[in-house]
Amino acid sequence: MRVLIVGSGGREHAIAWKIAQSPKVDKIYCAPGNAGIEEYAECVPIDAMEFEKLAEFAMENSIALTVVGMDDPLVGGIVDVFEREGLRIFGPQRNAAILEGSKTFAKDLMKKYGIPTAAYENFDDPKEALAYLETAHFPIVLKADGLALGKGVLICNTLEEAKEGVKTIMVDKQFGSSGNHMVIEEFMTGREVSVLSFVDGKTIRCMTSAQDHKRALDGDEGLNTGGMGTFSPSPFYTPEVDEFCKKYIYQATVDAMAKEGREFKGVIFFGLMLTEQGPRVLEYNARFGDPEAQVVLPRMKNDIVDVFEACIDGTLDQIDLEFEDNAAVCVVLASGGYPVSYGKGYSIHGLENFKGKEGCYVFHAGTKRTEDGIVTNGGRVLGVTATGKDLKAARANAYEAVKLVDFEKAYCRSDIGKAIDEA
Repeated sequence: MRVLIVGSGGREHAIAWKIAQSPKVDKIYCAPGNAGIEEYAECVPIDAMEFEKLAEFAMENSIALTVVGMDDPLVGGIVDVFEREGLRIFGPQRNAAILEGSKTFAKDLMKKYGIPTAAYENFDDPKEALAYLETAHFPIVLKADGLALGKGVLICNTLEEAKEGVKTIMVDKQFGSSGNHMVIEEFMTGREVSVLSFVDGKTIRCMTSAQDHKRALDGDEGLNTGGMGTFSPSPFYTPEVDEFCKKYIYQATVDAMAKEGREFKGVIFFGLMLTEQGPRVLEYNARFGDPEAQVVLPRMKNDIVDVFEACIDGTLDQIDLEFEDNAAVCVVLASGGYPVSYGKGYSIHGLENFKGKEGCYVFHAGTKRTEDGIVTNGGRVLGVTATGKDLKAARANAYEAVKLVDFEKAYCRSDIGKAIDEA
């Protein structure tokens, strides 16, 4: 069968790598792809938001399955366009992708169905938001309603910071139209854990846990990013936590979406905070996490194409997800200045060192191929992933692997997975 992947980052590289292992697949395309994805797929120059062109390409090339990695096309309705043409595509329809596309919708859904989350208020008028802050307890969290590349969340320690945050989101529109509406919610403390899950509209199958590092600098300092690294599994995600989440969060969310007439098929990413009062939902995403996919998929035993098709066909109850009894750590190599301003076009050296190196992977995020070789083409450039018998071994292997590759002004956090030592 022929498969089309929509996207161009490290997540899509990991998906391509995993799909390429399926004996069912004889040809992979990726639109638009990147220099690393080229190893497994033929990259085609169609933007991820050009739905009609992508659907036309799928029909002309007898694509049996399309897999969407990115949030923008899902929230924009790419699945609806493909399904109207009778094409098989993995991901939620537009009315279900709103689970990620609107934080106000997600918070209201959780409130309506009793799914545990932080206390909150929604605002569409900056003056009302500022007035509310005068009575709020700090620290407090401000969230732009819509998509913001994982950066639309501000943690404010003082009233002055919060007022400036409202201006940033709702007045200056630093995150564009995503700031037309805003959520202000209580600040929760605890361990953050990510759990990705496959959903077929009624059945949910959870993948292994992971933990992301959002801040740009060591010690969780600096600005929010799309993710500077991750590890899997999380030692803080205990069987007791899993039991609670399955009972009160995971299936409850799937059932709530169905009751709202928004049947969800695809991946639901549960961002959790493990508070002293129990697990709470921080956020939902409607697709694989990035870089979470880079540590979860290398541990997954199943043929991922079987799982994709079961989600589409509503037969996920017949699938048992299995994961290796090991661990994985991903360290993101970013370009100096990320996430604010950074250069592009720096030559990347050492990629060949990963050829045939078992248990070590380099997933391309912001790269492109030129006449002079592969160069940087984004803020997050590479995700260096390694597995190990346990988390400490995987972390050591990942940082050894980071030494194999380099480019001008490259930087990475040195403390990815450091929380493992505290478990």
